[in-house]
Amino acid sequence: QVQLVESGGGLVQAGGSLRLSCAASGIFFSANAMGWYRQAPEKQRELVAVITSGSSTKYVDSVKGRFTISRDNAKNTVYLQMNSLKPEDTAVYYCNTGRGSDYGGGNVVYYGMPYWGKGTLVTVSS
Repeated sequence: QVQLVESGGGLVQAGGSLRLSCAASGIFFSANAMGWYRQAPEKQRELVAVITSGSSTKYVDSVKGRFTISRDNAKNTVYLQMNSLKPEDTAVYYCNTGRGSDYGGGNVVYYGMPYWGKGTLVTVSS
């Protein structure tokens, strides 16, 4: 049974930082790509960051230079370090697992599987 448990959200002022964690179980973690999604009120869920099994990464343009995704295979955990937070980063953040490939030249492709945790709420005040 696949389980994804997110933590680390909270209320922060604009310009602040948070680190999200996602503990995974029921998967061969080191072989899987991992992704972080977010969903703001009345908006569609969007893929924010991806890390492949080989630790290649990809980010949505709006978070490049501010967010960093990383993984610890010994702990079956993926992290999202979020710096210079903006009010528009306010959302529920979800981690996801799937398959990912790095085709070179920054071309990282991610295929998420339909497994979701409950998410963790990030609220950035202005």
